Amino acid sequence: MRNAGLEKLIWVLIYGGLLALCLGLFVARQDGTLGGWLIGGGAVTAIVGAALIAVRARRGPDN
Repeated sequence: MRNAGLEKLIWVLIYGGLLALCLGLFVARQDGTLGGWLIGGGAVTAIVGAALIAVRARRGPDN
């Protein structure tokens, strides 16, 4: 995967994860189980995106 594609994936994962996390916080008031799954899944997705930032930082430029 090229660096540009990796950078797009990183931001999609971070913003998508944070969106799911916020949605889970609102849904948890009505359905605790579904809200918990959304919060957990969103948090994991955002953390994976943040970890990929470190991977991108260690990569060199595309040739």
